[in-house]
Amino acid sequence: MQQQLIFKKINMLPKHLQIEIFDFIEHIINKYKRNHKTKVVPQFGSLKGTFNMSDDFDEPLDDFAEYM
Repeated sequence: MQQQLIFKKINMLPKHLQIEIFDFIEHIINKYKRNHKTKVVPQFGSLKGTFNMSDDFDEPLDDFAEYM
């Protein structure tokens, strides 16, 4: 019902004011989109296959031999 009333009132306005209302609506939509960006939550395993670890990853480094 509210939408019908809004459309009725907008249609009563002259064309140049209807265009102004349209521009204002576009402004509000863009403002809302900027302030309410959806956050992407990464899923477990989503990076699988994007990098490879060497077989000796857990082996001690030669640079730290004197500390061991």
